[in-house]
Order: sequence, then structure tokens, then C-alpha cells
Amino acid sequence: MIKQSVLAMALLSAICTQAEAITLNADGAWHAFDVDNSVSNSGDLEWIDLDNSALSFEFTLTGSAILRVVDAGFAGDRFKIFNATSVLGETSTAVNNYPTSVYSDFDLAYANSAYSRGEFLLGAGSYQISGLLIQSALDDTSTELNATVGAVSLTAVPLPAAAGLYAAGAGLLGLVSRRRKSTK
Repeated sequence: MIKQSVLAMALLSAICTQAEAITLNADGAWHAFDVDNSVSNSGDLEWIDLDNSALSFEFTLTGSAILRVVDAGFAGDRFKIFNATSVLGETSTAVNNYPTSVYSDFDLAYANSAYSRGEFLLGAGSYQISGLLIQSALDDTSTELNATVGAVSLTAVPLPAAAGLYAAGAGLLGLVSRRRKSTK
């Protein structure tokens, strides 16, 4: 397990120097990526663009946002997500269902628990998001496909909703404090 993580980190640091970066806006739109070790310029399982070059998504946040990642190829794929060379997390375990596919309908895939997906709450800062396929869907002969399509989406956490949560929390703290004073 440690050897695999070290290998993934070395691969990512090499890829990051040559990766195409797409600027992501926090508008909730899906942005596709591919994985295919047979056409990837590196021959590995990193996210790639249509030119088969390593792909990352860059953005800077001034507030909180939710990063969503989904597999929409054949269910059964799973990704490890990175911010630069740090591991951000992994998508959920998926159920292999080859040859069923949602054909890049990212909303449909995200709503279907058979497909791998992940949600990551990000704070203010600069990000360079990339990923690796760590579990591949299997074909009808139980051979790993090592090829899929997926997408990322970035959605800003609305300030009024966050302010409401802060106000509710402050109100609860006030109630607890008041109760403690009245019991003394």
C-alpha cells in the first residue's frame, strides 16, 4: 500500500510539470476528463484531455466551495483525487456493471450509487486538482478496462447559507450559556 502511494506521488509530480491546466469556475458546471492507459502520453491511469496529455483543474477560492467528482463511464471505476501532490481523498466504491454506461450524463451518474463519486468541501485558497484511476471497471472476461470518462464540478457554498449556519450555532451557544448561568 505504501509502495503504491509513493509510486502515485512520483507519477503525479512528473505529470504536474507537463499537465494541461483548465481553470475551473465555481458555477456547478461539469468538466469532463478521460482515463485511458492505451492512449495516454504517459501510458498510465491519470486524468487526460482529448490530446491524451495529463489534465488538471486549477482555481482559487475566496470562500468555501464543494468539489464533486464522478465516474460516468462503466460503473466500477474509482479515483484518487489530488490537490497538487497532496491526496485530497478517494471517490466511493462503485459496483461493476459492465456493459451498462450512462454515456457521459454526469448528473445521472452522480445520482446513481452504482457509480463512483466524491464530494470534498474546500476552503479559501489555490488548488490544482488532478486524479488517478485506482480501481477499474471489469469487462465480461473480468479484465480491467483501464479506460473511462469522468467529470469534476465546483460549486460555491452560498454565503447566506453559511451565515445562517453561523447564526444558528451562535444562537445555540447563547442558549447553552444562558442555561448554565440560570442553573448556578
